[in-house]
Amino acid sequence: MFKNSGRILLLILIVYSIVINGQSGSDFNIIADKAFQKLYQNSDDCISYTQGILVSDQDIEHKIILQNILSQAFAMKGDYMQSVNSFSQKEDQNQNLSYFMQVFGDYNLADQYQNLGLYNQSKKIIVHLLSDQKLLTSNDPKLRITTAKLYQLQALNLGINRDYPNALKNLDKSDQYIDLYNEEHSIIKMENRIFRSSYLMKQNKLSEYRKLIESIISDLEKQPNQPFLLGLAYENLSRYYFLIQDYKTSAQKLELGLSLIENLPFNNLKIKFYESLSRTYFALHDDAKYHQYNKYYNDLKTKTNSSTREGIRYIVKLVETNQNKNIEFQKQTYLQSFWISALILAFIIIGLFTYFIIIYNKNKDLKRQFEFFEKQDNRQKEAISSVSGLVKKISDAEKSSNKISKEKEEEILQKLKQFEQSDRYLHKNMSLSMLSSQLEVNTKYLSEVINNNKEKNFNGYINKLRINHIAQLLKNDSTFLNYKVSYLAEYSGFSSHSAFATVFKSVTGMSPNAYIQEISKSKVS
Repeated sequence: MFKNSGRILLLILIVYSIVINGQSGSDFNIIADKAFQKLYQNSDDCISYTQGILVSDQDIEHKIILQNILSQAFAMKGDYMQSVNSFSQKEDQNQNLSYFMQVFGDYNLADQYQNLGLYNQSKKIIVHLLSDQKLLTSNDPKLRITTAKLYQLQALNLGINRDYPNALKNLDKSDQYIDLYNEEHSIIKMENRIFRSSYLMKQNKLSEYRKLIESIISDLEKQPNQPFLLGLAYENLSRYYFLIQDYKTSAQKLELGLSLIENLPFNNLKIKFYESLSRTYFALHDDAKYHQYNKYYNDLKTKTNSSTREGIRYIVKLVETNQNKNIEFQKQTYLQSFWISALILAFIIIGLFTYFIIIYNKNKDLKRQFEFFEKQDNRQKEAISSVSGLVKKISDAEKSSNKISKEKEEEILQKLKQFEQSDRYLHKNMSLSMLSSQLEVNTKYLSEVINNNKEKNFNGYINKLRINHIAQLLKNDSTFLNYKVSYLAEYSGFSSHSAFATVFKSVTGMSPNAYIQEISKSKVS
């Protein structure tokens, strides 16, 4: 009896030790791998599971890894505000962290920037990390899978900028760091294959693309419970059929993929499905299903856009707060130097005045007293004049600091040129603050350069880019001539049909319908 009681007590002590001190390394790896697997099976299950572990595990490194998984789960739901909050809720980390955790913390930040569409910031962090030979040559499994994720993330950033050859090279490098010894490695490897197929299609390498995507779908169908990855693969394949104008097959693949995730909280992926389905049924002239999926798309997009904007504002606020702190610190340092100089000058004046009193007491000659007073008065005027001159210089310096330099203006114009070559201006939530964050440029400077060089304010500048883009599509792609004006407005980033029509006429000189008729006539003739 006492022997059994001793065993029970020992078991209780072991469980208590695990709860209080966190899991051992091997135990935690199994738990974290399971959390990562749940991430691609059901976001809500992943969130519940991960939050439960976070409550009991007190290990700081474990917490940071779990917070990253939790942040990704919220991002896959389209809840970007919660994603940022999960990422930012860190414990007091004043203690020295391992090299792995320093790298992983920077990867977390790059991942968060990428989710919010701040691709330049994400790219900058990753370039810095991947320049470290210690990271690239490490045999530590945790560092190797983190390096694989960094290369994958950089491939996505490059794909956004349509640099598909370099995006494919980064996916190849990512694969080199995957050892396929657990679920996380297997999932990252499969994602790389899906992204690679997408970039092959965008390079018009259709035979390579189709062979790869069909092998991906075949492999995924053999694996149990992979709704997200298989749904993503079907959505990818539907784009191929849409490209070759086989709209019926495209719709079938989309409906099949959507059925896998329809009852799961993968809102980000659902938005892609609803948008593709509305476009495909529009091409099939199925108005009922077009309106049905277009409504689903607009409702879900509106729901996630609010969270996206909040997340972007939060990140932008952090950057602006840091910049303001630096500027305020510089001002305080400058003012401190000024007041020290003024205090020294005051002491000099007081010293001179004291000296004058001593001379006055020693010498009763009124004439010499008068001359001395006159000299002191002149010195005091010179001192005041010097202070006034210093104040004027400070004022002039402050005024000149607010003017944008020619070099800075050229730098901003070059960044705008790169922006104009992308299609990011089609995003509905594009704003001056969002663009300034993406270009890493002061908002005031960006507005000034656009007003001075683009002959329009920010809204006019963005709207003109959108109209020129859609006008070019109408001219070069006959498919778009069949679309309704309301869809063209939605596609080009306008909030309403009427706003699109007004701006379209102000840029082209004719209404959208008249323009489409002219293009159609020219193609017939």
